[in-house]
Amino acid sequence: MRIQTLLLSATLVLSAAACGGGKEGETATQGAPQTPSPSASVPATGRTIEVKMITDDKGNYYDPDTIQARKGDVLRFTIVSGVHNVNFTPERNPGVSGLPPASELLQLPGQTHDFTVPFEPGTYGFQCDPHALLGMVGVLEVQS
Repeated sequence: MRIQTLLLSATLVLSAAACGGGKEGETATQGAPQTPSPSASVPATGRTIEVKMITDDKGNYYDPDTIQARKGDVLRFTIVSGVHNVNFTPERNPGVSGLPPASELLQLPGQTHDFTVPFEPGTYGFQCDPHALLGMVGVLEVQS
């Protein structure tokens, strides 16, 4: 009887793991496995601000490329076209510690990367790694 109970428990645990249910604060992407957001430890307490990532005849860019937000707001980076990511690099943020890692490259229109703003008031720079030299950079102004 004890073995049957253990087998049933193991089956339930494996079934639950296979279902995968996402957790709050995870990167939401279509067609790709979900991974924890670098800002998952900061609770989302504010509004959601959409930032489009675009490649078109104007070039590669974020729209908007200057964002005003507060700590706890969620920046939702959404692919419109092209292949892009978002990275708050040390070069664009000298002296700032605890920068989040770069997001994965997003490739499919509609894919998103949610980023909960973890920063104190100030100005922070970000970039798309493959297109930074082509001018795909942005500024996050965190307000108090």
